Amino acid sequence: MKVKITVIRDLCIGAGTCVVQAPNTFELDNENIAIVKDIPGDSVQAIIAAAKSCPTLAIILDDEETGKRIWPEEKEG
Repeated sequence: MKVKITVIRDLCIGAGTCVVQAPNTFELDNENIAIVKDIPGDSVQAIIAAAKSCPTLAIILDDEETGKRIWPEEKEG
């Protein structure tokens, strides 16, 4: 699976949990905001764990092939 990663800069607080979970994919820029440095720098599982670790849900993951949202999970109803 190929993952499209979107970081919502206005939501990122620079906690750095994404960098800890997927250090080859994420880094903090000079404003202490998460950015994507390499795709796929880490396994899909590590990238998903990184997105889930974000305290503000600033990382959005979509399946690049199907367009389906991976994280955060879409609420039904």
